[in-house]
Amino acid sequence: MIKNIVIPLFFSVLCFNCANAQNSEKKGSFFQKIEIDTLFEDKISIRSLNIDNDKVWFAADQNRYGFYDVKKREKVIHKLAKDNLRFECRSSAITPNHFFALTIASPALLFKIDKKNLSTELVYENSNEKMFFDSLQFWNSKEGIALGDPIDNYFSIIITRDGGQTWQSLPNSVFYKNFEDEGAFAASNTNIVINGYHTWIVSGGKKARIFYSADKGKSWSVNETPIVQGQQMTGIFTAAFYNESIGCIAGGNYELPNQNFGNKAITRDGGKTWQLLAENSGPGYISCIQFVPKSKGNGIVTVGATGIHYSGDGGTTWKQMSIDSSLFTLRFIDDSTAVAAGKNKMIRLSFKK
Repeated sequence: MIKNIVIPLFFSVLCFNCANAQNSEKKGSFFQKIEIDTLFEDKISIRSLNIDNDKVWFAADQNRYGFYDVKKREKVIHKLAKDNLRFECRSSAITPNHFFALTIASPALLFKIDKKNLSTELVYENSNEKMFFDSLQFWNSKEGIALGDPIDNYFSIIITRDGGQTWQSLPNSVFYKNFEDEGAFAASNTNIVINGYHTWIVSGGKKARIFYSADKGKSWSVNETPIVQGQQMTGIFTAAFYNESIGCIAGGNYELPNQNFGNKAITRDGGKTWQLLAENSGPGYISCIQFVPKSKGNGIVTVGATGIHYSGDGGTTWKQMSIDSSLFTLRFIDDSTAVAAGKNKMIRLSFKK
């Protein structure tokens, strides 16, 4: 009698566990592979992408900016000019009518470019020798924000409220003082993340913190993170938010590219608390992290020193989709297609189930 009860119960439990394992595996491997289409190759370095319908705008080195028309498969590249200076742009943003490109080092130059006729206007300039910009984003067609490394122990933050025509420095009194050797990284134009009115800024170096504003940069709070920190090239290099609650931060140790602990974390309360993900597994140093659209925050893709990685279960497990370590930045076009760029190329990634 007991045997007759125990044996069916054993098989019921076994079947239940197998079903859970299969469901877990299915959830964690929603995409099985990627198909890579090289859009163009050139001697170029691209760390900033902006998706604009069929066009992918980019900012690059050697004074260059441009766009790639995915539908027409055409590349357009132009050069920015200011007093015969040579510079690199790692930050960019788009509004309905304009593309903005921001140089990294002194003199800091922010160009406003008409998307129709490509006419160019210099709308911001700063010759402070310590100036180094890391990221640029817009809340809407009128309001935008750019982040630069600390000067006199405060991040250099500029904000526009008139469509990018004029820019004002954020007063130190409404932000937080930086720790010694705390800064930001111009890795993929993802140090600033905007979702509606919500704004997050991430730091790295001796500290890896996240700063938050609920009112488009007028007031701020700050929280600690568990990302590896304490050295010049450690910390948060990139961030993404699926919505106002679910977000990811990533990076690690740039000088130890294969180190895959303390380099990725997730929040489900808007950045107040963070949990490390997949310690000692998954990608190493991460240059850019992005959520897969329409994935309920479960789909995450990274590019960096150990290639392209994908997680279908919110970062718990990871699958290496490509060993290509030359990519710096990535943006999704739709829920199964992304564009990535980096050293000498731009590619399209088609994720397949």
